[in-house]
Amino acid sequence: PWAFITARAAIPLKAPLSTGYAIKRTITPVSQAKPGQWQSGDVMRVHIEVTAQSDMSWVAINDPVPAGAQILGSGLGGDSALLRRGERRDGKAWPVFEERRPDAYHAYYRFVPKGTFSFDYTLRLNSSGDFNLPPTRVEAMYVPEMFGEVPLAPLHVASAQP
Repeated sequence: PWAFITARAAIPLKAPLSTGYAIKRTITPVSQAKPGQWQSGDVMRVHIEVTAQSDMSWVAINDPVPAGAQILGSGLGGDSALLRRGERRDGKAWPVFEERRPDAYHAYYRFVPKGTFSFDYTLRLNSSGDFNLPPTRVEAMYVPEMFGEVPLAPLHVASAQP
């Protein structure tokens, strides 16, 4: 007999953590009223690059989004195919399911081969405020010790000026 015990604590992540997956996350403006300053109504593109150290099945990616933001691509009212133009996917891993929730973008992969893959998604900021988000996380669903996290910088979204 054997036992596997894990413990988690709500300690802020200061630097990227990698035990099987390395993550790089970048944000670029798609539509920004004032260059260098985020305002409600602005649109950003999130690019996530994941490097896997080994082949793994059933991998999940969780990327939190600010409260009130809308992930474009659901096909509902207010969605814009023009703003999503330019999204890319590279590498040999392709999601079997994507979930655009109000609090996070989730992607689930049946198989992730060793190597690097990346993807983009587009996000419209609808609410102003200061947002401190939890880290972006990649995890092998059935091998929880294989994961990677990257901390997210605080995001300030100003009110749109008429």
